[in-house]
Amino acid sequence: MLLRASPTAAVDAARLSDLPAHPAPQRVRDHVVILASTGQGTHTIDFVTHACRPGTLLWGRPGQVHQFGGQAGFDATVLAFPPATLPALPPLPVRLVTDPTAPTCWQPAGEDEEAIVAEIAQIAVDRARSDGSELSRALLAHQVAVLLMRIVALAPPVRSGPAADLIDQLRAEIERDVTHRRVEDYAERLGCSVRTLTRAGLVMTGRSAKQIVDERIALEAKRLLATSTLPVAEVGRRLGFDEPTNFGRFFARETGLTPGAFRATLLRSPAPPRVPHQRSSLPGRLTPLAPRTA
Repeated sequence: MLLRASPTAAVDAARLSDLPAHPAPQRVRDHVVILASTGQGTHTIDFVTHACRPGTLLWGRPGQVHQFGGQAGFDATVLAFPPATLPALPPLPVRLVTDPTAPTCWQPAGEDEEAIVAEIAQIAVDRARSDGSELSRALLAHQVAVLLMRIVALAPPVRSGPAADLIDQLRAEIERDVTHRRVEDYAERLGCSVRTLTRAGLVMTGRSAKQIVDERIALEAKRLLATSTLPVAEVGRRLGFDEPTNFGRFFARETGLTPGAFRATLLRSPAPPRVPHQRSSLPGRLTPLAPRTA
């Protein structure tokens, strides 16, 4: 993989233009925060492409798929940090930190933009100065917590109540094992009826519990098809489909494409070559994120 957080620091930082051009989709195991600084371009997270201009802020969660193709004149600051950076820090809404359907793109303005730009600039400076000591790691971890709290403050208020809690639990169960499709099994694990689970899904998301489960399985299928060379039948098998034809019908129903056509579409869409940014707009030296092996 292209991105990883440094083993000697809680956070790593780089300019997008300093990273190797890598248009192929990558599944990243860390949180990735991107702040566009120069020019205009696009960045794709979990197959949703976001138009970026100076000030655009992106937050990719662990396990999501990024497409890092650069565009001429487009640059950004990239931060990466592992999930383990966060548990001891001030609490953040779980669904905004771990939910693959949570918001990923903002265009902050005014004082919000100024605060976030300053926060990311300071993180980059302190990362460049980090000596890997416990104090340096703690400083970076707390700075990241403040940054994420600023980002969370940009999102719509998180709804609370029994329905929200139940859907949070459902999503957590799906993340633990994304191969189960039966809503009855999830309802049994959560100690409720299928009707209660479905009603909670409709209240919180406008989708039934079955739709929530199927959408997550389809997303996992996309991730595997995009970032591995596994045969389509093997992707289906890993997601609990005994027959390739059943997987193919399911994927086509959820995405509008066959698995093979989806994979071919990614191969036909290379990103344009990146023009290196010659001078960093942030103080301090920003270290490129080292490649991660599979």
